[in-house]
Amino acid sequence: MLLKIYPENPNPKDIIYVTEELRKGAVVIYPTDTVYGIGCDINNSKAVERVARLKNINLKKEHLSFICYDLSHISDYTKSLSNNTFKIMKRNLPGPFTFILNANSNVPKLFKNNKKTVGIRIPDNNIIRDLVKELGNPILSTSVIDEDDIIEYTTDPELIYEKFSKHVDIVIDGGYGNNTPSTIVNCTNGDLEIIRQGKGELEH
Repeated sequence: MLLKIYPENPNPKDIIYVTEELRKGAVVIYPTDTVYGIGCDINNSKAVERVARLKNINLKKEHLSFICYDLSHISDYTKSLSNNTFKIMKRNLPGPFTFILNANSNVPKLFKNNKKTVGIRIPDNNIIRDLVKELGNPILSTSVIDEDDIIEYTTDPELIYEKFSKHVDIVIDGGYGNNTPSTIVNCTNGDLEIIRQGKGELEH
């Protein structure tokens, strides 16, 4: 289904409905502050595997990300951060960044690649953050990527729905998306290294 939710003030009934579907194993396409994302409840292994099949990815090799509600969620899934890393994350989040951090044992085994790291996102978007808050744990995040460079697929939710309606359970129409992905910052070695420059300009 295609579900319209307004990002300025998401309807709580819609948020609760989508959350209940996520708990049942739904795969959902949702807006962020960058490109539209495909995701599910990180604790539902069947849903995670559906996302992996849809994107044709190997869960053990890919860097998949979690969307968290705020920084208080992060310590549940990552090893202790340096003061410098925490301060920079606090200054830049919510925002269009993916921070690669060392994962702890709470991260579902499905996600642990050979480096035992996890990407953390806190997008500046009320819809997806409200979903995470209502769900009570992070949502898997992987971007909607075009097979054919037609940019509209990643920006227009109605075109996204046309393309993915047979593969996902809900497409959330939160308005036009962006076609620039997040900036990826590696924090696993204590220093910060920008792996991919995307929409966000990191403030040190």
